[in-house]
Amino acid sequence: MGIERIVEPVQSDSDANEQIIEVSLRPQHFDEYVGQERIKKNLKLAIAAARKRGETIDHVLLYGPPGLGKTTLAGVIANEMGVGLRVTAGPAIERAGDLASILTNLQDGDILFIDEIHRLSRVVEEVLYSAMEDFKLDIVIGKGPAARSVRLDLPNFTVIGATTRTGSLAAPLRDRFGHIHRLEFYAPEDIEKIIKRSAKILETKIETDAAAELALRSRQTPRIANRLLKRVRDYADVNGDGIIDTVVSKKALQMLEIDNLGLDPADRQMLHSIYENYGDRAVGLTTISALTGDEVSTIEDHLEPYLMQIGFIERTPRGRKITPKAIKHIGGKNER
Repeated sequence: MGIERIVEPVQSDSDANEQIIEVSLRPQHFDEYVGQERIKKNLKLAIAAARKRGETIDHVLLYGPPGLGKTTLAGVIANEMGVGLRVTAGPAIERAGDLASILTNLQDGDILFIDEIHRLSRVVEEVLYSAMEDFKLDIVIGKGPAARSVRLDLPNFTVIGATTRTGSLAAPLRDRFGHIHRLEFYAPEDIEKIIKRSAKILETKIETDAAAELALRSRQTPRIANRLLKRVRDYADVNGDGIIDTVVSKKALQMLEIDNLGLDPADRQMLHSIYENYGDRAVGLTTISALTGDEVSTIEDHLEPYLMQIGFIERTPRGRKITPKAIKHIGGKNER
């Protein structure tokens, strides 16, 4: 997608830049982390047991749509364990040597967080297998007939992997994770709590009704909630007295073209394209891609999950199908 979307759950360059100049909005401990209660309960138990035994926590795999707090949760786990956190991403580890360099620089008990772990190359994955299971690193020195394999001892460490596509993970890698948790979309009341907490950190006053309004349009995703809060704060500072009330929030969101369900022009274009060309009939992803100009992966990872969550899109054996609820939202007729 060529244009940066305000409701895009993937972290954008502007998010990264803002985090440099502002106090981080990421929670540091479980008591600050809102939502995902089932996961927090299980991880608290695992961390307490590991600390009692003086061991590292078993490897953790976190999966689910982007923007729900996988990276944040990795940081919380590291803080609760009182250990160091090394952050990297699957695409950044191009060769086995890159992984070896990272692993040999870890300290005992450290956590290695690998975002987009499903994008690791098979060669790198194979090196990671023995590292995760036996804390050993097998490397080959030399080439040709003179090549020899050397096994190095590694410090005890924990891998926390994050992915939006568990199906793309190789089974041997997936089986090496002792804790596998899916992060769910957030309830509006939890998003409202996150918005209020973020507003306090940003030293911005926000009224309860305005926080609830933002929560409803945040696509049940904390990253989007914080991004909308910052944009509405800008509007309030320029066009008001800096206080975010319902009037200010609605005007700001109208300017951003975010409707009452959090849909933006890209979402509405996709729904309109399906309805106008196929009505309520099923249509394949490649056809939707051709209609909208978006890549299939973009539709699967960034457009479709939320539309399915709110009941606007259904997956069928014949393809994707727009629901009567979605047709009503875009102003269409349920019978063509």
